[in-house]
Amino acid sequence: MAPASSSNSHDIEVSFARNLSLFDATMIGIGAMIGAGIFVLTGIAAGEAGPAALLAFGLNGLVTLLTALSYAELASVYPKSGGGYSFIAKAFPGPVGFASGWMLWFCYIIACALYALGFGSYFWEFVHHNFPGLADFVFNLAGHKVPVLATTTVIGAIFILINMRGTALTGSVENIITMAKIIILAVFIAYGVKRIFSIPSQASASFTPFMPMGAHGVIIAMGLTFIAFEGYDLIATVAEEIKAPEKNIPRATMISLGVTVFIYLLVLLVCIGAIQPAAGKSWQFLGHYQETAISRAAQNFMPLFGAILITFGALLSTLSALNATILASSRVAFSMSRDKMLPTFLSTIHSKRRTPHKAIAVTGGIVLVMAVLFPIQVIGSAASVMFLLTFSLVNLSVIALRRKFPELKGGFRTPFYPATPIVAVILNMFLAIYQFNFDPRACYIAVVWIMAGLFVYFVYFEKLAAADTPKVLEVQQAKSPSTFSYRILIPLHNPDHVMPLMNLAIPLAKANQGEIIVLGVIDVPINLPPHEGMRFLQHKMPLLRKAIQYGKEQGVATRSAMRIANQVWDGIFHAAEAEKASLILMGWKGYTSTRDRIMGEVADKLIRYAPCDLITVKLTGDRPIRRILIPTAGGPHATLAAEYVGLYHKLGNLDVTSCYVVPPNAGSRDRELAREWVEKTLRLTDLAGEVDIRIFEGNTVATTLVKAAAQYDLLVLGASREGLFSSVLFGEIPEKVARYSKTPVMIVKRYEGGVKSLVKKILG
Repeated sequence: MAPASSSNSHDIEVSFARNLSLFDATMIGIGAMIGAGIFVLTGIAAGEAGPAALLAFGLNGLVTLLTALSYAELASVYPKSGGGYSFIAKAFPGPVGFASGWMLWFCYIIACALYALGFGSYFWEFVHHNFPGLADFVFNLAGHKVPVLATTTVIGAIFILINMRGTALTGSVENIITMAKIIILAVFIAYGVKRIFSIPSQASASFTPFMPMGAHGVIIAMGLTFIAFEGYDLIATVAEEIKAPEKNIPRATMISLGVTVFIYLLVLLVCIGAIQPAAGKSWQFLGHYQETAISRAAQNFMPLFGAILITFGALLSTLSALNATILASSRVAFSMSRDKMLPTFLSTIHSKRRTPHKAIAVTGGIVLVMAVLFPIQVIGSAASVMFLLTFSLVNLSVIALRRKFPELKGGFRTPFYPATPIVAVILNMFLAIYQFNFDPRACYIAVVWIMAGLFVYFVYFEKLAAADTPKVLEVQQAKSPSTFSYRILIPLHNPDHVMPLMNLAIPLAKANQGEIIVLGVIDVPINLPPHEGMRFLQHKMPLLRKAIQYGKEQGVATRSAMRIANQVWDGIFHAAEAEKASLILMGWKGYTSTRDRIMGEVADKLIRYAPCDLITVKLTGDRPIRRILIPTAGGPHATLAAEYVGLYHKLGNLDVTSCYVVPPNAGSRDRELAREWVEKTLRLTDLAGEVDIRIFEGNTVATTLVKAAAQYDLLVLGASREGLFSSVLFGEIPEKVARYSKTPVMIVKRYEGGVKSLVKKILG
């Protein structure tokens, strides 16, 4: 369990207690989903789609399942408070991560306000039906609005205090309420099924025609009822408090979603099949009464207590959803505060109760203000839009995090990856955009809230987070501006890499009439100031002197630079920017000992953020380079790789082979196209007409290249062509080849400046 941070030095630094079992976590998901939505939206959905409302609910269940799979995987790998925000912030740090948390916090706050206000309304509806004299007395004394708002405030305050007492108490309350409303709905369903079996022919006729409003009605019903399927994500939000999270979170997510969808479909089935109105169809009857349709249905086929029971169930549903959502919203605020994306006092954990009591109090206060002062309906629709946008980002996070951290595995893996998260993104975005047709104001509110959050982030919280950013101390740099327009920066760490890297850099420097800058970076722990590294400067100097001497012997201007940094990659990046480097040429050991990295922390960061062209070389021994193999499939990175190989060929008279990999069953036309791809790349370089072109056969490109490279001294690859889903760093094929090849491998990545580079940095 990760320790919780605190802005108060007098607070005891403690962690959340894992008090929630599989049953508790499942009840949180079910309690949040089976809220007021099923009671309010059943009639509205039936009125818009007819009996096909069943189809609308079923399709919403499938859409929800796709995103739930992503939540289950990510929460089992990263079981920390914050849920969707934590996943997105890890995949896309910076403003995108902040915006996701900002949106989720807003969504949960609005949901809490809706549930609290819904309870107040249902409570006085219950009193009015069963104790009309009392209701009339109160309404005559204070009007209709004041009693509802007073009840809303009281019930909201009660559940805020319950959450502040601890998750064990919160979970127990949630379990009791959720089980009670499931029993109430089970009684309702049982009476409905009994009625259907007593009138089978009439019940069957209620379902024809099945789609009286056509597909358009189904889509409208889906948009209106999607909010009823939100709630499973709350399980991931409290992941830091769930026992055995890698197993229990995926199970709780799937069980809660399955139970909820099953109950929804049964409720809708009996509402349509069991009602026999005096005139018209049952779905028209439900549509007429809209939010009170289930209560009217209970009066139609249940004994006298039916309507009272359903109203009581609606009260329990709003209480359950309110309880679960207060729990989740406060954890989002806590997690953002811990990341310095909200005021740091919100990340304080109570030393005895081990709850984020300040985050709960602040969130609860905002909930009560929203419930009492603002028109909730339109803001609630805006919350749905932001939920859908956040769900889309969560699905993208699965793809990004699998690429960033391929070796990290939790207790669950999304099936049919990457098709599942891609389809989920498309469907969630479609439903979000569709909300504009339902009520444009919802989209306007969502945009304003997001823009306001980003404004606050860039004005304040970005600077706050930057205060903790590791610092770089510049130790050695040229006294005067360099006269060379082309500069190659070589970070040196491994003594065995000095000569091989210099031998690769010297031809490039000569061809471009440039200089070589050998860089030494001394890393010090992040809790120490950079100047502490001054004591270790002498350890780097012999390495740099050796490189400088060799460079000058080969007729290339060579000088050194030194940086002290808390993180090596930050020192290299700082030096590349300060020296205006044209190219970074760095060695790579061929593997990573850190399980959450692709090529290692230094390489991964520079691959993503390098401010110039980048060559990463996996070195295996010190044998001379005479034969080079360069595969190509086009693209800017492959073209740059071919340009470098052309320089090596021209200056060193090396034997170069360019190749393309095709499947074993490829026909003559495929082979011809492969050759054309290679020739197209070579025509842009000095290699045209100078090299041998070969077509290799293989089931997988990476494996085929690894085998072919055994016959050569160097394998040169361009990074994969960038795409949203195909490449996060270098691309899958170059990374695999570099990892498993026993031949030295050079991977080339062209710097992409301008707008695309800015977007990539924003997305992190």
